[in-house]
Amino acid sequence: MKRHATAIWKGALGDGTGAITTQSGALSDNGYSFKARFEDESGKSGTNPEELLAAAHAGCFAMQLSHLLAENGTPAQELKATATVNVEQVEAGFEIKSSAIVLKATVPGIEPAKFDELAQTAKSGCPVSKALGAITVTLDAKLA
Repeated sequence: MKRHATAIWKGALGDGTGAITTQSGALSDNGYSFKARFEDESGKSGTNPEELLAAAHAGCFAMQLSHLLAENGTPAQELKATATVNVEQVEAGFEIKSSAIVLKATVPGIEPAKFDELAQTAKSGCPVSKALGAITVTLDAKLA
């Protein structure tokens, strides 16, 4: 299985602009820029690589946990996973330091200890978490 996305960038870093298109078409010529990435905390001026990474991480984790919960005989009614990717300025530029997942879950019939165990297994086992092995990945999981 292979998936792809294309990024086109025009101009210098500070004043240039780009567009990202994904294989599925979920993103089609979506704009991104230096401002969208480093200056606009509202997220309204376009997407950025860290936001896309956060979306991938939250989605992967939720799918992995859904599978583990179903295997346990306690399928989830709802999993709301939010991943926050932290990028910091360092001496050599910028560096992604962490991805923090916050989960609010509705899982009828599961014991809290088993839920915690499966959530931790999903955190370490989802393919995106594995790919993010160079950074800190945290999880704050709560049952509704």
